[in-house]
Amino acid sequence: MTVYFIGAGPGDPELLTLKAQRIISECPVCLYAGSLVPEAVVAGAPEGALVMDTAPMTLDDTHAQIVAAHAMGQDVARVHSGDPSLYGAIAEQIRRLKAEGIDYQIIPGVPAYAAAAAALGQELTVPEIAQSIVLTRMSMKSTSMPEGETLENFARTGATLAIHLGIRALREIERVLTPHYGADCPVVVAYRASWPDEVFLRGTLSDIHAKVRAEKITRTALILVGPALADIKDFKDSALYDPEIPHVLRPKVLV
Repeated sequence: MTVYFIGAGPGDPELLTLKAQRIISECPVCLYAGSLVPEAVVAGAPEGALVMDTAPMTLDDTHAQIVAAHAMGQDVARVHSGDPSLYGAIAEQIRRLKAEGIDYQIIPGVPAYAAAAAALGQELTVPEIAQSIVLTRMSMKSTSMPEGETLENFARTGATLAIHLGIRALREIERVLTPHYGADCPVVVAYRASWPDEVFLRGTLSDIHAKVRAEKITRTALILVGPALADIKDFKDSALYDPEIPHVLRPKVLV
């Protein structure tokens, strides 16, 4: 048998990859993170499949289900939100699978920041404005951050920041980022991007906290910060399609 760690995307079932959809439809056991993955994503599980919401379960609980499936030779669809490579909590699961010689595969999914950018209708990397995206999170009550991976260190780069688990720390985010980005730096709070009840709040470092409080958003939100989020009209075209900059697929035409 094989355990398939499947990235379910940000919420919209239509953002599942074809591969993810097929594997879910074939696995007799489906374990999904119900707090972040809607039931519609796993609705395609085969008739008679064991489908379990793992939100109230511990690592020991979920692993026990996998071990039981392994004993019966049943494939398992382990469905996580977004892309499992980012805050998917799969590393500790994989460690146990390796220790017991249980095969696994990882099926990538659409990450939340990509879904948010698509909904906003813009690119997060704009030529000569921002060419890097930092995916990070706030510690809060979660696992502590490694030394050096501080919001202040990331802020020094001026890159677009995609901050997870930070909606309750907006005041701290404002305090740390304002000296580097300025009080008027654009901020977007994406609440449940791609879900039917999605909300996108645009503001600045100085006023986004008040807007979030007014909407009473307290969880399941991604915070995007950076100058690339502004409605920039005066920026240099990318070199990718510049006729004056040839490359191997578009060699310079000699006249």
